[in-house]
Amino acid sequence: MILDPLLPPPPGRCLPEPLLAELTALYASNHAFHTLTGDFPDPHDIRPEQVARALSEEWAQPGTEVLLARGSGGLTGIAITLAHHPDPADPDPWIGLLMVDASLHGQGHGRRLATLVEDRFRAAARTGARLAVLDDNPKALAFWTALGYEVVDHREDLRMQRPCAVLRKELSAS
Repeated sequence: MILDPLLPPPPGRCLPEPLLAELTALYASNHAFHTLTGDFPDPHDIRPEQVARALSEEWAQPGTEVLLARGSGGLTGIAITLAHHPDPADPDPWIGLLMVDASLHGQGHGRRLATLVEDRFRAAARTGARLAVLDDNPKALAFWTALGYEVVDHREDLRMQRPCAVLRKELSAS
């Protein structure tokens, strides 16, 4: 698996159509997740313009990085990270989204993608990583706790005030 940063398009420009089509297919494959999040009006009909808008909103946040995971000749996943949480008391970088094509679930791609993200944090001398899991997503909670993340807080997410568990993992040098 290769992890490549995706830079925002220059002002007035759009993501290339083939890339946007790949991203839309990735997002659309995860309709069960998007049903939980409410991020898209119809999780069974996610459109390219909606994905482009969602990514633009992510890039608007300072310190956001969008990372594309590629393997087997195509896009296998995406990770969106935040270098610093808006709360200045929180020193850790955050994983805002880690999503693997639904047809590849259960094959270790998510674990590999999470490890690559953690390795990037370690390379930047970061000592921990955080993320939030919606309270009504027990599969995600099981995934992250199996990777060594521990619940450190319960609160609402900043954008939509949904109840979440906040998880943290200590990132020792590897």
